[in-house]
Amino acid sequence: MVSHSGAYREQGFQQWLQDQQIPMCLIDAEGWEGTSCYCSPEASKAILDALPQELPKVRWIDSGDYHYMSYLLSLREKEPFSLVLLDHHPDNQDPAFGPVLSCGSWVKWMRQENPLLEDILTIGPEGCPQDIPQGWLENSRGGLYVSLDKDIMSPEWARTGWSQGEHTLQKVLDILRRLAMTGKVVALDICGELTESQGAKGEDLRINKETNIELYKFTTTYLK
Repeated sequence: MVSHSGAYREQGFQQWLQDQQIPMCLIDAEGWEGTSCYCSPEASKAILDALPQELPKVRWIDSGDYHYMSYLLSLREKEPFSLVLLDHHPDNQDPAFGPVLSCGSWVKWMRQENPLLEDILTIGPEGCPQDIPQGWLENSRGGLYVSLDKDIMSPEWARTGWSQGEHTLQKVLDILRRLAMTGKVVALDICGELTESQGAKGEDLRINKETNIELYKFTTTYLK
């Protein structure tokens, strides 16, 4: 778990993990400069240096403002993989302020900078598939790096700082289950939190915590 904003603490998910005595590697990045939405080269190096040598299969990476963490984490992969992105946004745009890694450009960076990336399947944005296309899993090669931004879900299931899609939690879990059943998932990262400083109220925090608990329970069943 990488905490940039304190979202997991505010919503109580971090405390829930501790109460359940669930082992957790926490990287506290609160207060680090050059990390909000855009990630400076200095911050990228600091984050990579802070990552443990052996990464867990499931990684919690805070709000969508830090979705660029997926690119940094993917640099630790040692074998070819395909990216499966579940998101309401494609995150493949040119950054607005020059060639800098950002939450909206990281997919493009991964395509350009990670030689192990073989294919990208984006599920959720307008004009993209809303589910796994028929035959895609059978034809995919290498491992599957799955990245979930909870803004793919409607506000009934997630409260985020970005525009949101219409997927239900059950629909997302069904997609994740079919990916996991291939036995090829090498990593799953999850983002899409909302903090009090971004306007989150008690109901927002409750919904995000409950959805995170359901996602965690899913991972213990399908992604051991």
